[in-house]
Amino acid sequence: MNYILSYDVGTTGVKSCLFSLEDTLKPIGGEYCTYKLYILDNGGAEQDADEWWSAIRITTGKLLEKTGVNPADIIGISFCSQMQGLVLVDREGKALRRPMSYMDQRAGDVMKETETFGISIAGVNIRMLLKSLRLTTAASTSVKDPLWKYKWVQKYEPEIFKKVCKWLDVKEYFICRMTGEYVMTPDSAYSTFLYDSRKGKECFSKDLCKMYGVNYDHLPRIVGCSEVAGRLLPGAAEELGLTAGTPVYGGGGDATLIGVGAGATRLGNTHVYWGTSGWVGTVIDKQVVDINAMIAGIVGAQAGKYNYFAEMETAGKCFEWVKDHLVMDEINVYLKKVDVAESVETEYVSLYDYMSSEIAKVPAGSEGVIFTPWLHGNRCPFEDPAAGGMFFNIRLETGKRVMLRSVLEGICFHLRWMLECEDKKIRTSDTIRFVGGGAISKVTCRMLADITGRTIETVEMSKDVGAVGAALLVAVGQGKLPGLDEADKLIRVDAVYKPDPANKEVYDRNYRVFKRLYESNKNNFRELNGK
Repeated sequence: MNYILSYDVGTTGVKSCLFSLEDTLKPIGGEYCTYKLYILDNGGAEQDADEWWSAIRITTGKLLEKTGVNPADIIGISFCSQMQGLVLVDREGKALRRPMSYMDQRAGDVMKETETFGISIAGVNIRMLLKSLRLTTAASTSVKDPLWKYKWVQKYEPEIFKKVCKWLDVKEYFICRMTGEYVMTPDSAYSTFLYDSRKGKECFSKDLCKMYGVNYDHLPRIVGCSEVAGRLLPGAAEELGLTAGTPVYGGGGDATLIGVGAGATRLGNTHVYWGTSGWVGTVIDKQVVDINAMIAGIVGAQAGKYNYFAEMETAGKCFEWVKDHLVMDEINVYLKKVDVAESVETEYVSLYDYMSSEIAKVPAGSEGVIFTPWLHGNRCPFEDPAAGGMFFNIRLETGKRVMLRSVLEGICFHLRWMLECEDKKIRTSDTIRFVGGGAISKVTCRMLADITGRTIETVEMSKDVGAVGAALLVAVGQGKLPGLDEADKLIRVDAVYKPDPANKEVYDRNYRVFKRLYESNKNNFRELNGK
């Protein structure tokens, strides 16, 4: 039997999964371990590379022990990971400082002094913007882009910067630690905004590096997502309990592979992801950019195809915030101080399951209460690190269940907004694959169908679609799958949700108000949050 080991490296934890690969891809087991996200007062968001590695080591050991799989039967290791991180390593491949997360937004002053001068569009000097658009069909317009993290270290941590050998993204750090190779896959390279994505010229651009003041030698070599990046070193193999020499594949970022794992790989397919963050992605065959709405056709794992990608910073994180700050111990979650998920008196599997059951009791529209899901700023369709969340239109009769429902509706409203922004440039699909933790709740699935007016499909292993996508890359690399176009043949739909016309009027009304709330409050956000 052949097995694939796939790591789904998220914002708050890693899920390590084993799949068997014969005629089909079959899940064998999975283990999860968390690590910390350090939010700093200056807008920084960092993680610890050793905590990452410890989580991978722990989950790999548990996975092998529970499944009984012989490590020698593992034919490939692959990754799906969070993107747009910055991991600066020395000549030994050791992280020189805590990696900076995609959520890091401290480099506003560096970005401003580098490209916000003279005649500008979307805050970017027009000369720099035109050069970036010509070479990459995109431009770095967000303070959270890794380019500005790099420039921030260059300016404020010069002693560390002197020791930099290579600039890596998250999964590339793991590849380095496992194989000793410094690489980036095309999707990670593209997210640096230093990658010439023109057909036949795919490589890091020396012109862009010069324009932004980036040391070209800090950039690693580029390997394909389904190519072998290196082989597992003896030391790493011993730590992980694996076999030295096992092929380690390039893998891909979450924005690249979650659509693959959802089976949305054919031209025009649209998927929605609802995890810690959230996005709308549509497969296109030529690069398209909407500079005003912050949407671009990003490089993915499929040659000649791109993901038209619109992202929101916090989706499931909003629901987690609600759990921690509004729900806990306040609506009978604890029965004699026993968690509902552990109580014999209750049917609920988890706290989130309980919350969903309570939300289902509230009519569509949340009695006119609207929530904005911008708890860590926002990217699309407006870039504003100062934006914040709010509950709008709370009245004396407003109860907590109404507020809970409004949070889910607010996330869905924002997803609809991004979906409609995509439709201004391309055609999104009438049927949408919905994946991630949010897709597990039937209440949320129905809500998304009603609010967007689209048919929503969910798939098996919805929470593990990133790991599935990573495993499919190994299948392609091994020649056992002709190409990612065929991914949908291995992905089974488990539920379909049609929009309910009875809820359209109230949702359309709330959505109109939702979209006006940012414009009405952006100056207030800026004054209060000082950014």
